[in-house]
Amino acid sequence: MERKIKNVFVQGAITPEFIANSIAKHQSKTTIGAHDIFLGQVRADKIEGKTVGAIDYTAYESMANEKFHEIREATFKRFELTCMHIYHSLGKVAVGEICLFVFVSSPNRKEVFEALHHVVEEIKKEVPVFGKELFEDDSYQWKVNT
Repeated sequence: MERKIKNVFVQGAITPEFIANSIAKHQSKTTIGAHDIFLGQVRADKIEGKTVGAIDYTAYESMANEKFHEIREATFKRFELTCMHIYHSLGKVAVGEICLFVFVSSPNRKEVFEALHHVVEEIKKEVPVFGKELFEDDSYQWKVNT
């Protein structure tokens, strides 16, 4: 069954309350035996003597949502998953705040570990989301995914 394309973007940081509510909603799904979660957090990197204070995320939203959808569908075909949720920030996210939340569920733990690693690597490699690293001195540079 083909799933409809979802908007994965959240304005600003992804809050701990949002994450907790997402987890809590899965307690009624009794075929799930394992969950795995990735939380991408903005780091206070030091680059050429400057410290990152925040990242301002932008994206070609329709293109990015399409790519997120493709990654999601390919992952469901490759792994035995019950469900998967992906959320990515747009706009300014301060250091210490969450900018990427990936949540996968399966009847078995091995599947969630492998699937989560796969999804996060594909997101970093394939999805057109751009981060402008904002330094504490008000200068900036465009982030390069590694």
